Amino acid sequence: DKLPKDAVFHVMALTSLQYLTILIPIALFLSIMLALGRLYRDSEMSALMACGIGPAALYRPLSLLAVVLALIVGWLALDVSPGAIYKIQLIAEETKKRLDLRVLEAGRFINLGQADAVMYAETITEEGVLGNVFVQRADGADVEVIVASRAWQVQSEDANVKILTFADGRRYKGEPGQPEFEIVSFEEHGIPYALPDTRPVEMKPESRPLLDLLGTDDPELKAEFQWRLSVPLATLILTVIAVPLSRSQPRQGRYGGLAAGVLVYIIYVDLLAAGKVWVEREQVPPLLGVWWVHALFLLVGGILLARQFGYMNRLIFRSR
Repeated sequence: DKLPKDAVFHVMALTSLQYLTILIPIALFLSIMLALGRLYRDSEMSALMACGIGPAALYRPLSLLAVVLALIVGWLALDVSPGAIYKIQLIAEETKKRLDLRVLEAGRFINLGQADAVMYAETITEEGVLGNVFVQRADGADVEVIVASRAWQVQSEDANVKILTFADGRRYKGEPGQPEFEIVSFEEHGIPYALPDTRPVEMKPESRPLLDLLGTDDPELKAEFQWRLSVPLATLILTVIAVPLSRSQPRQGRYGGLAAGVLVYIIYVDLLAAGKVWVEREQVPPLLGVWWVHALFLLVGGILLARQFGYMNRLIFRSR
């Protein structure tokens, strides 16, 4: 269903809030990799290490930034984004309740399903007044064609019925294949339009408020709760991984490590999505849920850090 122009920007703003929960973690992750990768490539990191500033010291400012962004992302994922999704559902349902001529496009045939009619307008004003209008609709065995210079929409006494009002036109009505047709010229003519039946908006798991997800036995709601908590948690873990993953050689290309970072992010998100589905289908216990994915990538980050600090070489040397 098309939206009125005054609702399009509202929906776009609400949708952008949902995307922020995805964009902020990946933006932080890649920006850290780009910034530190440049320091390695220009040998500036070697100079910092010579001054006693190693990768561990980098975590102090980065951790502060990551915690702040994780709190923001957590607020968006736990509260703002579900509310935005629900409002979009309400707007979509409200659109079904009314035929708003402002959503029509000039120069295109529009199917008015409830009225069993097809409409065409050469021009449409911002107020919803149509110019040079053509309408064809079925009326039993007859076909009715209306051609008018102008048309607009009027609310009837019944809240579920609107009237399409035409001005300065002609109405042709008859049965196809028969020679007899009724032709009427009019100054004003109206067609009642019954609005489609609507149902109360059913809240999906992703649009439910946080309190609905607490203390529930529904596997879908449990999975949704874990997914929302995963967003800020992944923001912190990606920050841990970004530091060792950004390490590169001086002559290495600018975007060499970036490709690996994007791959790590894709695998991370895909595993989280798979874990969420498994919780919904009760294929894994809720206690395990999606937390194993975070533990796995935290372990990967720890291994990369141990390798960067030389701990891996020490362990191998001691084992020998």
